[in-house]
Amino acid sequence: MSNERINEALKKFGLSSIDVQVYIFLANQGSKEIKEIALALDLPEKKVHRSLKDLQSITVVEASIEYPLEFMAVPFEEVINFMIEVKKEQAKTLQASKKELLSTWRSITEKDSAKS
Repeated sequence: MSNERINEALKKFGLSSIDVQVYIFLANQGSKEIKEIALALDLPEKKVHRSLKDLQSITVVEASIEYPLEFMAVPFEEVINFMIEVKKEQAKTLQASKKELLSTWRSITEKDSAKS
């Protein structure tokens, strides 16, 4: 799988361009501190910090418990499995609300039709 394909897959999961850069960097380089990541990627530390918080919140990156904090990428296979589970849950939620959504849609479009 090419880098571009990996980038697109991660972006479809909702990662920003910076998140993708940070994740791939950590996956290739191992555990790193914020300063090291920022320096290597030529990004401001604040942006890297924000990205790491976002990546942690979706369990794509983990942090050490020691100080200074080091961050490491969750293995890509686990990230893919997580992405699959999220998409399955989204599909279940959409399926469960399908009748209500269609009913609401019909009532909206019928009102709009009646006004015309």
